[in-house]
Amino acid sequence: MTGRATGPGSRSTKSAAESAEKLFIILASVRLRNAIASKSPMPTPPSVILDTNVVLDWLVFGDPAVGPLGRAIERGDLRWIASASMHKELELVLTRDTLAARCPQPGDVIMRSRRWAAQAEVCAPSLAGHGLRCSDPDDQPFIDLAAATRSRWLFTRDRALLALARRARGHGVEIRVPVGWSMPA
Repeated sequence: MTGRATGPGSRSTKSAAESAEKLFIILASVRLRNAIASKSPMPTPPSVILDTNVVLDWLVFGDPAVGPLGRAIERGDLRWIASASMHKELELVLTRDTLAARCPQPGDVIMRSRRWAAQAEVCAPSLAGHGLRCSDPDDQPFIDLAAATRSRWLFTRDRALLALARRARGHGVEIRVPVGWSMPA
């Protein structure tokens, strides 16, 4: 006996993840087939930047407030962009003792984050050319990447980034919390 629950309402985590991945592949192939059939290029989805806490809320804690955002990324309606340093920060946070009990499989979270995020190069603040300075230097890469990639949204709960929201709008980036967000029609 494997110890896995069987019967009509039970599913293993692995089969749920596999089902979600299969659904994503099916949806992506339907979109591709429709784009080819209409002979029009597939529209590029709006890009977004997620700070580390929002990623944790989505991929570790399953926070319902982040659910619409996560599902939009998984469907391909949004393009999540992250740099190598952002992935490294996530890996570092996942190995902290305070999170170990709530995330027994950090490798799974890392794999999923790499599957859903498009890799971007780090953008130095001086090269970003936007003039937005965050009071927390650890958060500066998020606003730099959002401005450099012309991302539509930067999702965060961090006060230092949220303090830049009004000024960032002038650069085409909306900095906001994920609570209450829904995909515009």
